[in-house]
Amino acid sequence: MGYKFNEILKSWEAWHSARHPITRMPYQLRRRAKTKAEARRLEKQLIAEVTEALHRKITPSWSQTIDTCLASMRNQGVTAKTVDNYALCLKAHTLAAWGDRLIDSITTDEIRELIIDKLRAKAPSHQKNVLKFIRKIFTFAVELGTIDRDPTPRLKFRVGDKIKGVLTEPQVKKFLDTAKEMEIEWYSIWVMALYTGMRNGELFALTWEKVNLEQRTIVVDCAWNNKDGFKDTKSGDDRVLEIAPNLLSMLQELKLRSRDSIFVLPRLDKWEKGEQARELRLFLAGLSLPRIRFHDLRATWATMMLSKGIEPIKVMKMGGWKDIKTLMIYTRKAGVDIRGITDRLDLHNPSRVAGKVINLQLRSEE
Repeated sequence: MGYKFNEILKSWEAWHSARHPITRMPYQLRRRAKTKAEARRLEKQLIAEVTEALHRKITPSWSQTIDTCLASMRNQGVTAKTVDNYALCLKAHTLAAWGDRLIDSITTDEIRELIIDKLRAKAPSHQKNVLKFIRKIFTFAVELGTIDRDPTPRLKFRVGDKIKGVLTEPQVKKFLDTAKEMEIEWYSIWVMALYTGMRNGELFALTWEKVNLEQRTIVVDCAWNNKDGFKDTKSGDDRVLEIAPNLLSMLQELKLRSRDSIFVLPRLDKWEKGEQARELRLFLAGLSLPRIRFHDLRATWATMMLSKGIEPIKVMKMGGWKDIKTLMIYTRKAGVDIRGITDRLDLHNPSRVAGKVINLQLRSEE
Protein backbone atom coordinates (compact mmCIF):
# COMPACT_ATOMS: atom_id res chain seq x y z
CA MET A 1 0.00 0.00 0.00
CA GLY A 2 1.45 3.48 -0.94
CA TYR A 3 0.06 5.44 1.98
CA LYS A 4 0.01 5.17 5.80
CA PHE A 5 -0.20 7.18 9.02
CA ASN A 6 3.19 8.27 10.36
CA GLU A 7 3.09 7.96 14.14
CA ILE A 8 6.19 10.06 14.65
CA LEU A 9 5.09 12.96 12.48
CA LYS A 10 1.43 12.46 13.37
CA SER A 11 0.34 12.85 9.75
CA TRP A 12 -0.59 10.73 6.76
CA GLU A 13 1.98 10.01 4.05
CA ALA A 14 1.68 8.86 0.44
CA TRP A 15 4.52 7.53 -1.69
CA HIS A 16 5.32 5.63 -4.87
CA SER A 17 8.61 4.18 -6.11
CA ALA A 18 9.78 2.40 -9.24
CA ARG A 19 13.05 1.39 -10.85
CA HIS A 20 14.58 2.82 -13.99
CA PRO A 21 14.00 0.13 -16.65
CA ILE A 22 17.59 0.38 -17.90
CA THR A 23 19.81 1.42 -14.96
CA ARG A 24 17.54 -0.26 -12.38
CA MET A 25 18.11 2.69 -10.07
CA PRO A 26 15.13 3.35 -7.76
CA TYR A 27 13.10 6.53 -8.09
CA GLN A 28 10.65 7.55 -5.35
CA LEU A 29 8.32 10.42 -4.54
CA ARG A 30 6.81 10.94 -1.07
CA ARG A 31 4.36 13.57 0.26
CA ARG A 32 2.39 14.30 3.39
CA ALA A 33 -1.39 14.51 3.70
CA LYS A 34 -3.79 15.68 6.39
CA THR A 35 -6.30 12.86 5.98
CA LYS A 36 -6.42 9.27 4.79
CA ALA A 37 -8.63 10.26 1.84
CA GLU A 38 -6.14 12.92 0.80
CA ALA A 39 -3.26 10.40 1.12
CA ARG A 40 -5.12 7.98 -1.13
CA ARG A 41 -5.59 10.67 -3.77
CA LEU A 42 -1.94 11.70 -3.45
CA GLU A 43 -0.82 8.11 -4.06
CA LYS A 44 -2.57 8.03 -7.45
CA GLN A 45 -1.04 11.37 -8.34
CA LEU A 46 2.44 10.18 -7.34
CA ILE A 47 2.08 7.04 -9.44
CA ALA A 48 1.43 9.22 -12.48
CA GLU A 49 4.30 11.57 -11.64
CA VAL A 50 6.83 8.79 -11.11
CA THR A 51 5.75 7.10 -14.33
CA GLU A 52 6.10 10.39 -16.23
CA ALA A 53 9.49 11.15 -14.65
CA LEU A 54 10.90 7.73 -15.59
CA HIS A 55 9.46 8.07 -19.07
CA ARG A 56 11.28 11.38 -19.49
CA LYS A 57 14.52 9.81 -18.27
CA ILE A 58 14.43 7.06 -20.91
CA THR A 59 12.72 8.91 -23.80
CA PRO A 60 14.81 11.54 -25.62
CA SER A 61 13.49 14.84 -26.87
CA TRP A 62 13.11 15.63 -30.56
CA SER A 63 16.28 17.76 -30.56
CA GLN A 64 18.27 15.05 -28.76
CA THR A 65 17.13 12.45 -31.29
CA ILE A 66 18.17 14.73 -34.17
CA ASP A 67 21.67 15.12 -32.71
CA THR A 68 22.03 11.37 -32.13
CA CYS A 69 20.80 10.54 -35.63
CA LEU A 70 23.15 13.04 -37.28
CA ALA A 71 26.09 11.63 -35.31
CA SER A 72 25.12 8.14 -36.48
CA MET A 73 24.98 9.31 -40.09
CA ARG A 74 28.49 10.73 -39.80
CA ASN A 75 29.78 7.46 -38.35
CA GLN A 76 28.20 5.56 -41.24
CA GLY A 77 30.16 7.58 -43.78
CA VAL A 78 27.41 9.92 -44.96
CA THR A 79 29.03 13.02 -46.45
CA ALA A 80 29.37 16.07 -44.24
CA LYS A 81 27.46 18.16 -46.77
CA THR A 82 24.46 15.80 -46.63
CA VAL A 83 24.51 15.74 -42.82
CA ASP A 84 24.74 19.53 -42.79
CA ASN A 85 21.70 19.78 -45.09
CA TYR A 86 19.71 17.57 -42.72
CA ALA A 87 20.79 19.62 -39.70
CA LEU A 88 19.99 23.01 -41.23
CA CYS A 89 16.60 21.97 -42.57
CA LEU A 90 15.40 20.12 -39.46
CA LYS A 91 16.53 22.81 -37.05
CA ALA A 92 15.04 25.59 -39.16
CA HIS A 93 11.61 24.02 -39.52
CA THR A 94 11.05 21.83 -36.45
CA LEU A 95 13.05 22.93 -33.41
CA ALA A 96 10.87 25.91 -32.52
CA ALA A 97 7.78 23.73 -32.24
CA TRP A 98 9.16 20.33 -31.21
CA GLY A 99 12.65 20.89 -29.82
CA ASP A 100 11.95 20.05 -26.16
CA ARG A 101 9.09 17.66 -26.87
CA LEU A 102 9.59 13.95 -26.19
CA ILE A 103 9.86 12.22 -29.52
CA ASP A 104 6.97 9.84 -28.82
CA SER A 105 4.63 12.78 -28.14
CA ILE A 106 4.78 14.16 -31.69
CA THR A 107 1.71 13.08 -33.64
CA THR A 108 0.98 12.38 -37.29
CA ASP A 109 -1.46 15.30 -37.40
CA GLU A 110 1.23 17.69 -36.15
CA ILE A 111 3.65 16.55 -38.84
CA ARG A 112 0.97 16.90 -41.50
CA GLU A 113 0.11 20.40 -40.24
CA LEU A 114 3.76 21.44 -40.41
CA ILE A 115 4.19 20.29 -44.01
CA ILE A 116 0.83 21.33 -45.44
CA ASP A 117 0.05 24.50 -43.49
CA LYS A 118 3.22 26.01 -42.09
CA LEU A 119 5.30 25.24 -45.19
CA ARG A 120 2.52 26.13 -47.61
CA ALA A 121 4.54 28.95 -49.17
CA LYS A 122 7.48 26.65 -49.88
CA ALA A 123 7.96 24.76 -53.14
CA PRO A 124 6.59 21.19 -53.25
CA SER A 125 10.14 19.90 -53.68
CA HIS A 126 11.16 21.63 -50.45
CA GLN A 127 8.13 20.27 -48.59
CA LYS A 128 9.00 16.80 -49.84
CA ASN A 129 12.56 17.12 -48.57
CA VAL A 130 11.47 18.34 -45.13
CA LEU A 131 9.13 15.35 -44.81
CA LYS A 132 11.94 13.04 -45.93
CA PHE A 133 14.29 14.44 -43.27
CA ILE A 134 11.62 14.14 -40.55
CA ARG A 135 10.93 10.53 -41.55
CA LYS A 136 14.65 9.79 -41.27
CA ILE A 137 14.68 10.87 -37.61
CA PHE A 138 11.61 8.82 -36.71
CA THR A 139 12.89 5.77 -38.59
CA PHE A 140 16.15 6.06 -36.63
CA ALA A 141 14.20 6.25 -33.35
CA VAL A 142 12.26 3.09 -34.29
CA GLU A 143 15.52 1.27 -35.01
CA LEU A 144 16.84 2.29 -31.58
CA GLY A 145 13.66 1.07 -29.92
CA THR A 146 12.87 4.55 -28.61
CA ILE A 147 9.43 4.49 -30.25
CA ASP A 148 7.28 1.66 -31.54
CA ARG A 149 6.28 3.15 -34.89
CA ASP A 150 7.03 5.96 -37.30
CA PRO A 151 4.20 8.56 -37.19
CA THR A 152 5.29 10.32 -40.38
CA PRO A 153 2.31 10.56 -42.78
CA ARG A 154 2.40 9.53 -46.42
CA LEU A 155 1.88 12.68 -48.44
CA LYS A 156 1.87 13.26 -52.19
CA PHE A 157 3.56 16.26 -53.73
CA ARG A 158 3.15 17.67 -57.21
CA VAL A 159 6.81 18.03 -58.00
CA GLY A 160 6.83 18.52 -61.74
CA ASP A 161 9.84 18.16 -63.99
CA LYS A 162 10.39 21.89 -64.10
CA ILE A 163 12.72 23.04 -66.82
CA LYS A 164 15.88 24.51 -65.38
CA GLY A 165 17.04 28.01 -66.26
CA VAL A 166 19.44 27.99 -69.19
CA LEU A 167 21.12 30.42 -71.56
CA THR A 168 20.62 30.30 -75.31
CA GLU A 169 23.61 29.94 -77.60
CA PRO A 170 23.63 33.67 -78.57
CA GLN A 171 23.44 34.55 -74.86
CA VAL A 172 26.36 32.21 -74.10
CA LYS A 173 28.47 33.87 -76.79
CA LYS A 174 27.70 37.33 -75.43
CA PHE A 175 28.42 36.13 -71.90
CA LEU A 176 31.81 34.53 -72.67
CA ASP A 177 32.99 37.17 -75.15
CA THR A 178 32.31 39.95 -72.64
CA ALA A 179 33.98 38.03 -69.81
CA LYS A 180 37.08 37.55 -71.95
CA GLU A 181 37.22 41.19 -73.03
CA MET A 182 36.91 42.34 -69.42
CA GLU A 183 39.49 39.74 -68.28
CA ILE A 184 37.15 38.41 -65.60
CA GLU A 185 38.98 35.97 -63.30
CA TRP A 186 36.10 33.49 -63.61
CA TYR A 187 36.36 33.34 -67.41
CA SER A 188 38.25 30.02 -67.72
CA ILE A 189 35.98 28.38 -65.12
CA TRP A 190 32.83 29.45 -66.97
CA VAL A 191 34.28 28.29 -70.31
CA MET A 192 35.11 24.85 -68.89
CA ALA A 193 31.63 24.51 -67.39
CA LEU A 194 29.90 25.41 -70.66
CA TYR A 195 32.13 23.22 -72.87
CA THR A 196 32.12 20.11 -70.66
CA GLY A 197 28.98 20.11 -68.53
CA MET A 198 31.09 19.36 -65.46
CA ARG A 199 29.66 20.02 -62.01
CA ASN A 200 31.08 22.78 -59.83
CA GLY A 201 32.91 20.36 -57.51
CA GLU A 202 34.32 18.41 -60.46
CA LEU A 203 35.72 21.59 -62.01
CA PHE A 204 37.34 22.59 -58.73
CA ALA A 205 38.96 19.17 -58.29
CA LEU A 206 40.24 18.78 -61.86
CA THR A 207 44.01 18.24 -62.04
CA TRP A 208 46.37 18.20 -65.02
CA GLU A 209 47.08 14.49 -64.66
CA LYS A 210 43.46 13.88 -65.72
CA VAL A 211 43.79 15.96 -68.89
CA ASN A 212 45.27 14.55 -72.10
CA LEU A 213 45.69 17.43 -74.54
CA GLU A 214 47.03 15.21 -77.32
CA GLN A 215 44.08 12.82 -77.24
CA ARG A 216 41.67 15.65 -76.31
CA THR A 217 40.22 13.82 -73.30
CA ILE A 218 39.46 14.60 -69.66
CA VAL A 219 38.93 11.94 -66.98
CA VAL A 220 36.43 13.01 -64.32
CA ASP A 221 36.86 10.88 -61.20
CA CYS A 222 36.89 13.37 -58.33
CA ALA A 223 34.83 16.22 -56.87
CA TRP A 224 35.16 18.73 -54.04
CA ASN A 225 32.97 20.67 -51.64
CA ASN A 226 33.76 22.89 -48.67
CA LYS A 227 32.30 20.39 -46.19
CA ASP A 228 33.87 17.09 -47.27
CA GLY A 229 36.88 18.26 -49.26
CA PHE A 230 37.90 15.96 -52.14
CA LYS A 231 35.68 12.93 -52.72
CA ASP A 232 34.16 10.73 -55.42
CA THR A 233 31.89 12.17 -58.09
CA LYS A 234 28.18 12.45 -57.36
CA SER A 235 27.37 9.23 -59.23
CA GLY A 236 30.41 7.45 -57.82
CA ASP A 237 31.56 6.55 -61.35
CA ASP A 238 34.42 7.84 -63.47
CA ARG A 239 33.72 9.22 -66.92
CA VAL A 240 35.70 10.47 -69.92
CA LEU A 241 34.97 13.78 -71.66
CA GLU A 242 35.99 14.91 -75.10
CA ILE A 243 37.73 18.29 -75.32
CA ALA A 244 36.12 20.54 -77.92
CA PRO A 245 38.57 22.20 -80.39
CA ASN A 246 37.71 25.69 -79.14
CA LEU A 247 38.34 24.56 -75.55
CA LEU A 248 41.68 22.96 -76.43
CA SER A 249 43.41 26.27 -77.13
CA MET A 250 42.33 27.69 -73.76
CA LEU A 251 43.57 24.58 -71.94
CA GLN A 252 46.93 24.79 -73.72
CA GLU A 253 47.23 28.40 -72.57
CA LEU A 254 46.27 27.46 -69.00
CA LYS A 255 48.87 24.71 -69.06
CA LEU A 256 51.61 27.17 -70.02
CA ARG A 257 50.59 29.52 -67.22
CA SER A 258 50.00 26.83 -64.59
CA ARG A 259 53.63 26.71 -63.46
CA ASP A 260 53.79 24.22 -60.57
CA SER A 261 50.04 24.06 -59.87
CA ILE A 262 48.48 20.60 -60.19
CA PHE A 263 45.04 22.13 -60.74
CA VAL A 264 43.73 23.04 -64.17
CA LEU A 265 41.59 26.01 -63.10
CA PRO A 266 42.62 29.01 -60.99
CA ARG A 267 42.22 28.85 -57.20
CA LEU A 268 39.86 31.72 -56.37
CA ASP A 269 39.07 32.61 -52.75
CA LYS A 270 35.44 33.29 -53.62
CA TRP A 271 35.22 29.92 -55.33
CA GLU A 272 36.58 28.12 -52.26
CA LYS A 273 34.02 29.98 -50.13
CA GLY A 274 31.16 28.80 -52.36
CA GLU A 275 30.34 32.18 -53.90
CA GLN A 276 30.40 30.98 -57.53
CA ALA A 277 26.62 31.30 -57.97
CA ARG A 278 26.56 34.85 -56.59
CA GLU A 279 29.43 35.98 -58.83
CA LEU A 280 27.76 34.47 -61.89
CA ARG A 281 24.40 36.11 -61.19
CA LEU A 282 25.99 39.53 -60.66
CA PHE A 283 27.89 39.34 -63.94
CA LEU A 284 24.87 38.15 -65.93
CA ALA A 285 22.71 40.87 -64.41
CA GLY A 286 25.20 43.45 -65.64
CA LEU A 287 24.74 42.10 -69.16
CA SER A 288 20.92 42.01 -68.84
CA LEU A 289 21.06 38.23 -69.26
CA PRO A 290 18.97 35.69 -67.28
CA ARG A 291 20.36 35.37 -63.74
CA ILE A 292 20.84 31.60 -63.61
CA ARG A 293 22.58 29.45 -61.00
CA PHE A 294 26.11 28.16 -61.51
CA HIS A 295 24.72 24.62 -61.79
CA ASP A 296 22.54 25.84 -64.68
CA LEU A 297 25.67 26.19 -66.81
CA ARG A 298 25.59 22.39 -66.86
CA ALA A 299 21.96 22.50 -67.97
CA THR A 300 22.91 25.04 -70.64
CA TRP A 301 25.60 22.68 -71.94
CA ALA A 302 23.13 19.77 -72.08
CA THR A 303 20.46 21.72 -73.97
CA MET A 304 22.97 23.07 -76.48
CA MET A 305 24.35 19.58 -77.13
CA LEU A 306 20.88 18.15 -77.63
CA SER A 307 19.75 21.03 -79.83
CA LYS A 308 22.70 20.32 -82.14
CA GLY A 309 21.46 16.78 -82.69
CA ILE A 310 23.84 14.93 -80.36
CA GLU A 311 22.27 11.63 -79.31
CA PRO A 312 20.75 11.83 -75.81
CA ILE A 313 22.57 8.66 -74.72
CA LYS A 314 25.92 10.29 -75.54
CA VAL A 315 25.00 13.48 -73.71
CA MET A 316 23.87 11.37 -70.76
CA LYS A 317 27.17 9.44 -70.73
CA MET A 318 29.37 12.53 -70.98
CA GLY A 319 27.31 14.44 -68.41
CA GLY A 320 27.43 11.60 -65.91
CA TRP A 321 23.67 11.14 -65.51
CA LYS A 322 22.43 7.71 -64.46
CA ASP A 323 18.75 8.55 -64.70
CA ILE A 324 17.35 9.21 -68.19
CA LYS A 325 14.43 11.01 -66.52
CA THR A 326 16.74 13.86 -65.50
CA LEU A 327 18.15 14.19 -68.98
CA MET A 328 14.63 14.32 -70.43
CA ILE A 329 14.12 17.64 -68.63
CA TYR A 330 16.88 19.14 -70.77
CA THR A 331 15.53 17.35 -73.84
CA ARG A 332 12.23 19.20 -73.42
CA LYS A 333 14.04 22.48 -72.86
CA ALA A 334 15.95 22.03 -76.11
CA GLY A 335 12.75 21.07 -77.92
CA VAL A 336 14.38 17.89 -79.21
CA ASP A 337 11.44 15.71 -78.21
CA ILE A 338 8.98 17.69 -80.37
CA ARG A 339 11.21 18.66 -83.29
CA GLY A 340 9.70 17.75 -86.66
CA ILE A 341 6.27 16.64 -85.44
CA THR A 342 4.51 19.48 -87.30
CA ASP A 343 6.35 19.03 -90.61
CA ARG A 344 3.46 17.06 -92.15
CA LEU A 345 0.68 19.40 -91.08
CA ASP A 346 -0.96 20.80 -94.24
CA LEU A 347 -4.13 22.58 -93.28
CA HIS A 348 -4.27 25.53 -95.70
CA ASN A 349 -2.59 27.11 -98.72
CA PRO A 350 -0.13 29.68 -97.35
CA SER A 351 0.69 31.00 -100.87
CA ARG A 352 -2.85 32.15 -101.53
CA VAL A 353 -3.01 35.92 -101.99
CA ALA A 354 -5.04 37.56 -99.29
CA GLY A 355 -7.99 39.65 -100.38
CA LYS A 356 -7.97 43.41 -100.00
CA VAL A 357 -10.58 45.33 -98.09
CA ILE A 358 -12.09 48.11 -100.19
CA ASN A 359 -13.92 50.94 -98.49
CA LEU A 360 -17.09 51.54 -100.44
CA GLN A 361 -18.87 54.77 -99.77
CA LEU A 362 -22.23 55.38 -101.42
CA ARG A 363 -22.56 58.88 -102.69
CA SER A 364 -25.87 60.41 -101.88
CA GLU A 365 -27.88 61.90 -104.76
CA GLU A 366 -27.65 65.61 -105.02
